[in-house]
Amino acid sequence: MLRYDIVKNALHKVNQPRVPYCIRFTSEYAGKYRDEIIKRYACKSVLKHRDEFGDCVSDIFTFLDLAIGNSVVGIYPPWWNWDFDQDEFRKQPDIPHYEIRTFGSGSYDKLFRQVETAKEISGAYLTAFIYGSHIEKFQILRGLENSLADIAGDVEGSRTILNFIIGKNLVMLENIVHISGLDGILLGSDWGTQRGLLISPSSWRELIKPGEQLEYNLIKRAGKDIWIHSCGDIAAILPDLAEMGVDVLNPIQPECMDIYALKDTYGNKLSFWGGISTQRTLPNGTPQEVREETRRVVNYLSKNGGYIVSPAQEIQLDVPLENVFALIDTAMEYCH
Repeated sequence: MLRYDIVKNALHKVNQPRVPYCIRFTSEYAGKYRDEIIKRYACKSVLKHRDEFGDCVSDIFTFLDLAIGNSVVGIYPPWWNWDFDQDEFRKQPDIPHYEIRTFGSGSYDKLFRQVETAKEISGAYLTAFIYGSHIEKFQILRGLENSLADIAGDVEGSRTILNFIIGKNLVMLENIVHISGLDGILLGSDWGTQRGLLISPSSWRELIKPGEQLEYNLIKRAGKDIWIHSCGDIAAILPDLAEMGVDVLNPIQPECMDIYALKDTYGNKLSFWGGISTQRTLPNGTPQEVREETRRVVNYLSKNGGYIVSPAQEIQLDVPLENVFALIDTAMEYCH
C-alpha cells in the first residue's frame, strides 16, 4: 500500500492498521540537525535525488519529508507578497486609502519537477503548503496591533483589504489546483491564541469566513483536499470549518484544546494532524515519555481513521534530538 493510500484512507475515516505520519521542523532545527536526521533515516533511493532539492528553506523541508518517510510530503508553490515600498500602511493609525502593490515569487517549472520527483520516489500524498494566506497577510501589511484595531473599528476598510487578499489568492490557487500529483492544499492563517480567537467569532464569520469559503470551493472543485493550519484555541469556529468542507485541521495543540474531546465531537467530520505536545513533552520529557505520549495520542485519535501523526507544531530548537528520534521511530511503528 502506497503512503498516498494510507493518507486517503485516513481522511476517508477508514479504520486501518496503518496510521500516516507527517513530522516537520522549524528552519532553525532543520538547519542544525538535518544531516543527522538524513543520515539516520534516508534510504538510498531518496539520497540519490538529494541534488534535485536545493538549500533554500522550502527545499530542505521537502527533502526532510522524503528522508524520514513522511506519509505527507510538503511542496511549496509560487505565491505572492506585499511590496514593502509602501510601508506607510504600517505606520498610520487608520487604513490609508491609496494603491497597494504586490509581487509574485517562485518557479512553476521547479514546482512541476518537485511534484513529479517526490511522487515518483515516495508514493506519498503531496500537499501544497501555503502559510500566512489570509488574515496574516493583513497583519503583515498593517502590523498586528493596527490590523486588530481595524477589524474592530473599520469593518469596511478591513473588508476591502481582506477581499483584495482573497482575490490575489484565488488567482494564484487557479495556477496550482489542477496540477497532477498534488493531492491537497494547505492554507494557513493563525486565528487563535492559547485562550481563544484573536478576533470575535462574529467578526471571523463576517470578514474571514466568506473569503475562506471561496478558496475552499475552488480547491474542492479541482478535486483536492482542504488542509487548514491555525494555531491556538479555535474551538468557537470548528462547527463552521466542518460545515465549510475542511478535510484536515492542524495543529490541534493540547495546551489549547482538549484533543480527545475534538476527536469525540468532530472525528466523523474532520481529520486531525498534530496533537503531540511541543510545549511540554517534546522539549522537557524523556525519550520514553515521548514514546508513551505518542502512542497514547495515536491510539485515541486514529480510531476509525482521521488522524495523521505529528507534533502540535514544527519541532523547535528546544527539543533534544533523541526525543525527535523517539517520535519518528514510534510514528514509523504505526505506519509500516
